[in-house]
Amino acid sequence: MMERTFEGVLWNSRFIVLLAVVASLIMAVGIFYVTAVEVYFTISHLAHYHELADAERAELKALTVAHVVGAVDGFLLGTVMLIFSLGLYELFISRIDAAEGNSSSSQILMINSLDDLKDKLAKVILMILIVMFFEQAIFLKPTGPLELLYYSLAIMLVAGALYLSHKAYHK
Repeated sequence: MMERTFEGVLWNSRFIVLLAVVASLIMAVGIFYVTAVEVYFTISHLAHYHELADAERAELKALTVAHVVGAVDGFLLGTVMLIFSLGLYELFISRIDAAEGNSSSSQILMINSLDDLKDKLAKVILMILIVMFFEQAIFLKPTGPLELLYYSLAIMLVAGALYLSHKAYHK
């Protein structure tokens, strides 16, 4: 009797994960909202682009590209939180029946194991890191051959990371 009660309490303790599921979902919505507002303001600053002088236009163009890359980064981060939320729910609470029977549901949202969740999150996090690298690289202006070599090596390492993650995915 006592063992059955203890096991029942232990089994039902998995519902504590709902806190992480709800918090992750709220964070995903928050990140999507903040990023969408940033996109709106970026676009609104472009309304007078045609009226600017060449130097001002070049500066606004560089800033706009940086903001676009930042928006991609924000949306990817929101996606990570969404995948994390759905994955935790499926692993600890229950399968999402609406997703399994729906032909439009993506395989990325189907989580079957903790390793499956980690793999999917790792791919999106790698993309975030690559986007962040390019966001910073936009403003780099190599001044000498050694800096240009470092810059080229960094790009090669990013390409190598993408290649290896793609190769691992298709095994």
